[in-house]
Amino acid sequence: MLAVAAMGVAITFSLGLWQLGRAHEKTALQDARTQQSGKEALDGRSLRSGPEEVAQRSELIHRRMVVTGRWLPTHTVYLDNRQMNAKPGFFVLTPLQIDGTGEVLVVQRGWAQRSFTDRAALPPVQTPDELVQVKGHLAPWPSRLYDFGGTESGPIRQNLDLTAYRQETGLKVLEVTLLQSGGPSEGLLREWPVVASGVEKHHGYAFQWFGLSGLIALLYVWFQIVQPRRPKRPA
Repeated sequence: MLAVAAMGVAITFSLGLWQLGRAHEKTALQDARTQQSGKEALDGRSLRSGPEEVAQRSELIHRRMVVTGRWLPTHTVYLDNRQMNAKPGFFVLTPLQIDGTGEVLVVQRGWAQRSFTDRAALPPVQTPDELVQVKGHLAPWPSRLYDFGGTESGPIRQNLDLTAYRQETGLKVLEVTLLQSGGPSEGLLREWPVVASGVEKHHGYAFQWFGLSGLIALLYVWFQIVQPRRPKRPA
């Protein structure tokens, strides 16, 4: 029984430490994100598509950027089943050809509500033809939602695969995106959800594991040490 109890305490205590470690990692990640977003805004012309620049761009994630260029509206994609303010709709993505370099950066322009009567209808989004200046934060490629596989085509899609999008459009699209900031405009909202770090969840799990570890130790002491030594009442 001692070996079993010791193993149970060791395993549950280790799991508690692991959860604390995960909480520490996410705290550090959140701090790094906050530090990045607080730095001076970069010019979009600093984004290059060379192989040496790929690693450098990964270090710029969450940095504020000001990008000047022209929209390529024929390649706009509407990512379905995205929510904003608890309402279903689309995240509207349009590639932007950066002025001065010719690089193509996909901009997550904002959210538009979908039609409840015609699921194939596209929301009215205005896309200027002239040179525009777009402000936002450099962000990773949009995360995937669950789908049933297969290659998607057309403006409305569940996910956007970078490799397939490059082949489809013939554009050398950068592997990062710009999450556009600012108030409502062009038929789009930009009240992007704040990504929760999830630290509280890990702290809660750690508390549960440490509590279970202590309970195992307490039960062993009670039943294996205290109880046998208690004087027995006469029958």
